Amino acid sequence: MTDYSEQNTQQPYNRADEPPTTVRPVMQPDNPYASTRGSITNKQLPAFDEAIINKYNRSGPRYTSYPTALEFTPIPENIGVNGFEAVSLETKILQNRESRAPLSLYFHIPFCRHLCYYCACNKIITKKNSDSGDYLEYLIAEIKLKRRLLTTEGGKNPVVKQLHLGGGTPTFLRDEEMVQLWEFLQTQFEFLPENEGDYSIEIDPRELGDNTLQTLRSLGFNRISLGVQDLEEAVQIAVNRVHSAELIANIMAEARALGFHSINLDLIYGLPHQTPATFAKTVDRIIKMSPDRLSVFNYAHLPERFKAQRQIKDEDLPSPSDKLSMLADTVNTLTEAGYQYIGIDHFALPDDELAIAQRAGKLHRNFQGYTIMGDCDLLGFGVSAISQIANANTRYILQNHTDLTVYQETINAARSNPNVMPAAKVIKTSIKDRLREYVIMNLLCHDYIDFKDVNQKFGIDAITYFIDEIKQLGAMQEDKLIDMDAAGIRIMPKGRFLGRNVAMVFDEYLAKKHKNRFSKVI
Repeated sequence: MTDYSEQNTQQPYNRADEPPTTVRPVMQPDNPYASTRGSITNKQLPAFDEAIINKYNRSGPRYTSYPTALEFTPIPENIGVNGFEAVSLETKILQNRESRAPLSLYFHIPFCRHLCYYCACNKIITKKNSDSGDYLEYLIAEIKLKRRLLTTEGGKNPVVKQLHLGGGTPTFLRDEEMVQLWEFLQTQFEFLPENEGDYSIEIDPRELGDNTLQTLRSLGFNRISLGVQDLEEAVQIAVNRVHSAELIANIMAEARALGFHSINLDLIYGLPHQTPATFAKTVDRIIKMSPDRLSVFNYAHLPERFKAQRQIKDEDLPSPSDKLSMLADTVNTLTEAGYQYIGIDHFALPDDELAIAQRAGKLHRNFQGYTIMGDCDLLGFGVSAISQIANANTRYILQNHTDLTVYQETINAARSNPNVMPAAKVIKTSIKDRLREYVIMNLLCHDYIDFKDVNQKFGIDAITYFIDEIKQLGAMQEDKLIDMDAAGIRIMPKGRFLGRNVAMVFDEYLAKKHKNRFSKVI
């Protein structure tokens, strides 16, 4: 076993029972994750092994954060001292954030005009156009509320590198409302030029105005994501989401003509009436449209938890074996077509920024999924929106009220009381959490964790510190899902579909609780 102690003479490495630190070495090594993937070659492609997948496939989180959202705790109400109301926790967190850190802004638009039966989100189905205008007023009020707490050097507006509108259906906002929101944001923040920043929006192709794409592009949006799910009519009818392949192709053609940098399409396998043959047909048609990115999600049928899914009949769903066949065929077809498998359902063309970042060892994950903007604080706005704010050795994860009425009541109260803030839940991460997050995210982003890198960043001996986890990975090593040695842990092609299972070994919370709160990895 290699002794790495000579790599950092400023401090001794801690024993396994001592806490990690964040003391940084004087010299950082070259990025150890940049060369793990290399060019797109067969040896880098995921290898499908049905027996292995069935052996290890178990429920687990998607790790858009660590700790995951299941560790949220309620923020206690402010209790004043000597008659004065206390400053809220969210206020303190925003005031104390690193002022030089750039921002990623997320806006949650909860409305949809149609109920999709596969949906596992608490969306609000409405056709009232007035809802969007009312909601926009609350968003603007929340922006003002949070912006006044953000300090910057020289009194300049905070720098924004990334913005994303999610939902629901963000294009539920009318074009003029989108312009109003964007123009207001320009007065509050300093946005990087659109050729440097990442400004994206999710779109329901059925709810797109004649001039919406042109409006979005003129504002500076440079990336769009279309929810397609499937192109077979029988499947679309069964999930109440009907649209034509021609509509998708036309939207993509218009987006390219307008100069959008990247187009993502969402597909779902495991929906009612799907078969390996029909889904393969959909994938072939999608490849001809050549989206820059693809998200291919596994449908988890949980009607006892999600009311909308009760419209789907169990007997109409494909068998587990057919679902595995759909996944295997899809991955093989996409990789043969030149797409890079990013991980956790995501694919990208080799020249897309996401694929480039992964090959460069600079890919990250947060509540927006895979991202190239890992140095940003995430600031969320709207009902249920989540923020991630770093402060020295601690990261705070905050979530707004998930009930629209309560969220609106909170914003109304904040108009007259500056101590009221919209966050209702919080996770305060420890330095141990930050260490495990680093391991988990690098495994999911780069299929690798470098022990020397971990030692230098956290002041530990990784092999000693994670000896129990390393022992647990022994079976995966025997099955050739991973390769472990004194240098680190590498996920092999045979294990790439099960990267989450490898990461779960390092999740301290998962071992203690939440065993039945997730869907299967595949």
